[in-house]
Amino acid sequence: MDIKKFVAQRKALRLSQVKLSAGICTQATLSKFERQGRVPSLAILEQLCARLGLTVDDLNEVQATSVTKMRAQLDKVEDQLMMEDYRTVLQSLNDIDEAKIDAIPLKMQFYYLRGMLNALINKEPDDVLFDFARILNGFDEKHETIFTQLAYVGSGVLYERHEQPEKAKFYFTKTTGYVQRALAAAHEEAGNDYLRLLTLIFYTAEFYAHASDFVTSNDLIDAGVLLCSDKHVTYYLPRLKFLAAENAIKQHQDDDTIQCLMNEALAFARINHNEVVEVKVGALRSRYEK
Repeated sequence: MDIKKFVAQRKALRLSQVKLSAGICTQATLSKFERQGRVPSLAILEQLCARLGLTVDDLNEVQATSVTKMRAQLDKVEDQLMMEDYRTVLQSLNDIDEAKIDAIPLKMQFYYLRGMLNALINKEPDDVLFDFARILNGFDEKHETIFTQLAYVGSGVLYERHEQPEKAKFYFTKTTGYVQRALAAAHEEAGNDYLRLLTLIFYTAEFYAHASDFVTSNDLIDAGVLLCSDKHVTYYLPRLKFLAAENAIKQHQDDDTIQCLMNEALAFARINHNEVVEVKVGALRSRYEK
């Protein structure tokens, strides 16, 4: 790890150790890292690097190019997963040699993506849970990163798909608590974790809708739509609006509200080229208008 690069960046920004560490860790922890190479926890190091405009991977010059390429590749797969393009996600993941992923954050991203995809396409539970276990019991043992929460929500999706609602509820209860704590910070933070927070929000809202807890589901949907608006992103708007339309129908809301939600879901689906939601809206409208 190139600690000199870290120190040089801090000095270039004219940040003292006290200022850089404020709200993240003690000055002593930062000093031991800079002077003795004692690396703090991954979560702390990521926050320190982010404050300097770096990533943890940037400190490893040998891996910098390959890490950048792998990050871009995995981010593209994550976008495809958000768009429900499961066939492409499967092919993309099969094209990645997991043995060549060296950076821990990227390892967690890979295992989350593969585990989540397999949960969504109903692969064997052991395979799904093994990928999530690598995150929970290997790379994020202290459960400090959002990948722990994504592993929880993926586990919940798995158990819900296998009609084990009590086991699913165990995990979705965890993500609900996390979402409530994370939402306030998400409106202020500049990082990209809000996209993953939207993933947590959507699947948790979907779980509560299936459990007929429409109050909790709709509250989460509203929070997700507001977050999309604040961050100027539209990936999840088609799915959130579609789920809201389904909830409105089940709650026997007025026709104007239902038609408006279906129209919004369709409009956002077309903007995002989300053909899956377009088809779903057409089928939902057909069933509703019969």
